[in-house]
Amino acid sequence: MKTYFRLLSFAKPIEKFAIPYVIATLFAITFNTFLFTLLGPLMSALFLRNDGPKSITAVDKGSLIDPREIFQAYIDKISLLHGDVYALKIICIVIVITVFLANFFRYFSQRYMEDLRVHTLLNLRKTVFDNVMNLHVGYFNNERKGDIISKVASDVQVVQFTVTNTLQVVFKEPLQLIFFIGVLLSISVKLTLFSLLVIPISGFIISKIVKRLKQQATQSHESFAKMIGFLDESLSGIKIIKAFNASERIKNKFGEENKFYSFLNRKMARRQQLASPVSQTLGVLVVVFILLYGGTMILTGQGDLKGGDFVIYLATFSQVMQPIKALTDSFSGIHSGISAGERVLALIDTKPELVNKENAERLNEFSNALVFENVAFSYGEKEVLKNINLNIQKGQTVALVGPSGGGKSTLMDLIPRFHDPKSGTIKIDGHDYKDLTVESLRSQMGTVNQESFLFNDTIFNNIAFAKPEATEAEVIAAAKIANAHEFIQNTEDGYQTFVGDRGNRLSGGQRQRVCIARAVLANPPIMLLDEATSALDTESEKLVQDALNNLMKNRTSIVIAHRLSTIQHADKIIVIDKGEVLETGSHQELMLQNGLYKRLINMQAFND
Repeated sequence: MKTYFRLLSFAKPIEKFAIPYVIATLFAITFNTFLFTLLGPLMSALFLRNDGPKSITAVDKGSLIDPREIFQAYIDKISLLHGDVYALKIICIVIVITVFLANFFRYFSQRYMEDLRVHTLLNLRKTVFDNVMNLHVGYFNNERKGDIISKVASDVQVVQFTVTNTLQVVFKEPLQLIFFIGVLLSISVKLTLFSLLVIPISGFIISKIVKRLKQQATQSHESFAKMIGFLDESLSGIKIIKAFNASERIKNKFGEENKFYSFLNRKMARRQQLASPVSQTLGVLVVVFILLYGGTMILTGQGDLKGGDFVIYLATFSQVMQPIKALTDSFSGIHSGISAGERVLALIDTKPELVNKENAERLNEFSNALVFENVAFSYGEKEVLKNINLNIQKGQTVALVGPSGGGKSTLMDLIPRFHDPKSGTIKIDGHDYKDLTVESLRSQMGTVNQESFLFNDTIFNNIAFAKPEATEAEVIAAAKIANAHEFIQNTEDGYQTFVGDRGNRLSGGQRQRVCIARAVLANPPIMLLDEATSALDTESEKLVQDALNNLMKNRTSIVIAHRLSTIQHADKIIVIDKGEVLETGSHQELMLQNGLYKRLINMQAFND
């Protein structure tokens, strides 16, 4: 229940929807009960005359007046004064009005509940997505993307439907049940007390039936998340799959998970579907007993139960089974919602490792130096960087080189504070990174990654992503610096051309140049370039490299590169291997040292 009430908190302000829902539901239940119970005596007055004339029954002092008897007397009076046909017309008018009012208020109650459902979904999904966006970059290295997508999309949908549907059932159905039971008790206490035994018996049996539903629901949600992740991987790597003729293997792998997911859902559905027939079967058995017992009383003249009252009793009891069925269906279905809710809440409860400390300062400009002091970093138990000491002065171009897996990219990720070092300190202009807001720190930096990621949007919006308020002239100027303007003009819609999913409608070189234009537009004092020219052909690389060289003037640039042309004019080259800085100096200085840098050059690890 703790999980349920916490999920319900996302419906706040719940009173905005709950109060009108309660009012509308009360009216709907009142008129619905009136339709199935109070109209019974009216019909009895016309078609069951063999029971003898009816009159308003005298009641004990302090007892409630039975509305059935009042209406019975009213119809008898109309029938006596105006005839049975006139009374029948009155009955038909009352039926029409009652049905209209019952459905009128039912519509509004459902409308308010749907508003609550949409409101809950909005808040829940926003909370989940906002928290995902606030998580540190390292979190996504350890989690399956498909699992996150499943929680944000599918699990949230299951949660909001289950929570609001249960809320609706828990209020409406018991209230409707109480109204019906009140009518049944007013007719025959003895019959009612026995017939209501079906509720605890049905509840006990159903609890046994749905006992394992929560465990199966959890397995089902996890299996669905695996399929979503597998689908995402397959679509992203479709060229690799085709190139290695692996389509059949991939289809079989997806098919196996799909079978397991379908098997779980089938088992869950069977258990859930069994609850309703059980409750209905028990209800029918009780109705049969009522028919036998009540019919015997009437036929033998035992007791004071009249034929008209017995008809009303049977009609009312038939309606009792509807709220009972709704309650059992809700009880069997809530396990799936609670299971999905626990998965969603676990994601919401995940706290980002990188948060601004209280009273963190804002970095307004970069004016001096970026310094690493004895920095070490590890992924879990695996140490990636150790004892890194660097001093990068403003305006310098610093190249990070070394064998693959040496720690260059990890070091680069520490600069925009995607991770915090496990030990040591990073300072900018004398300020400890941890004393500054992450947002102000990153606003001083522009990034161009080897991946060259673009959003499924226009070229203009992808370039302007770094500066949403940028004018068309500013975007074009940035594209010209990145040597992208010419090819953009030759596309179908120019700057308004959509680049496709992850930019797949553009070539690798075109994507990279758009990414460079995005960084140019941001115009930050520090540029982080991770293989920024790796995807370009020779001609484009030269043009873009010239543009980048111009961009790097009077600007601090940290570059990861495997090409000599990219780094030979760097002010400082830092050679990193196995997480340590082995050599530092200019190209000429390092060549004279006959160390790792020279060996890499001789092995043609760098190419012109």
